[in-house]
Amino acid sequence: MTWLTWSLLSALFAAATAILAKLGVKGVDANVATAVRTSVVVVFTWLLAYIARQPTSFQAFSKKTWLFLFLSGLATGLSWLCYFHALQVGQASRVAPIDKLSVALVILFAALFLGERLTMAKGAGGLLIVAGAIIIALE
Repeated sequence: MTWLTWSLLSALFAAATAILAKLGVKGVDANVATAVRTSVVVVFTWLLAYIARQPTSFQAFSKKTWLFLFLSGLATGLSWLCYFHALQVGQASRVAPIDKLSVALVILFAALFLGERLTMAKGAGGLLIVAGAIIIALE
């Protein structure tokens, strides 16, 4: 499958995540709900990694790889905790677009830290995402 197919599937599952999480977080502690969700993700991804493994799948990671994956995991956990708290007190249709401001931030950070080219199309698209999130938030 292409990057676009994987990206569209990611968007579909992210949308399902928002709705299912909003239903699941109602009346429970958001931190515990995040822990449950994270536990499911951990079991599911390890199972998938084991089943679909290649001979070199479990090669030794460098210290740099471990560091960045660890930091990415911390960022993911913090993002999910904040997201569940936002869903608990806000409307899913307003929380999710604000959460997706991450797309505009990724465009900016990719240019600043990864050396990716910031084109007019990426800049305009990022600004449209920001504008859309603001319009929805101010509804």
